Amino acid sequence: MKQVQILMYHRVGNFPGRVKAHGALYCHLPRFRAQMKMFKVLGYGVISLDEAAAGLCGDAPLPPRPLVLTFDDAYVDFLENAAPVLKAHGYPATVYAVSSLVGKTSAWVAPEGLEPAPLMNVSQLREVQDLGFTIGSHTVTHPRLADADDARIHAEMRDSKRALEDILGQRVEHFCYPYGSHDLRAVEAAAAAGYVTGTTCVRAAATPADDLLTLPRKAVSRGDDVFGVAWKLLTKNLPKHAQIRRT
Repeated sequence: MKQVQILMYHRVGNFPGRVKAHGALYCHLPRFRAQMKMFKVLGYGVISLDEAAAGLCGDAPLPPRPLVLTFDDAYVDFLENAAPVLKAHGYPATVYAVSSLVGKTSAWVAPEGLEPAPLMNVSQLREVQDLGFTIGSHTVTHPRLADADDARIHAEMRDSKRALEDILGQRVEHFCYPYGSHDLRAVEAAAAAGYVTGTTCVRAAATPADDLLTLPRKAVSRGDDVFGVAWKLLTKNLPKHAQIRRT
């Protein structure tokens, strides 16, 4: 069966050694550079989410080892640190933005004892788009959707899409569930809002059997060197948790 590997990154940069908790939020820039080189060495074809969706549906061919790169939250350090490395390799990527916090900070991390970090503003998001990267939605306020009521779920999906489309001047067709939190209501709301894909935090490879609105991903953490990322790509391909699918 065809498989598409989807990796999840958050921040890319140089971080103090004392930051140990919440490792999936950080990827050291030197390790990021090495990982991007490794993908070519191992023969991975880095493709866009649009190409992955078409391939999983059988509408277009996939390269031998298809790989998608995603970046949650739209931190400023994506533009400063990750984008130049990606451009140097010719890699596409999708960046998920929280629409009400564009140009602000990741305030949702403060209750967890972390320092909020700067998020890209309107001009920076447009610059990222002009560089050839895809901007997706990460809701309006970054809530745990499975804990929200129906009205809020629909508003978070619908309003973030509209706001980002107004900013970018083009359709926003990809969605990411904050914290990976989703249930059938959230998946159906994503479909109603008109998203083509939705990415989760379920650790597995994506296959044609997956609903495009509940695609699994593998998180890259601060402790992952090239061998660790390679191991994640070559193994851990069965879902760690059951997926939620529409009927």
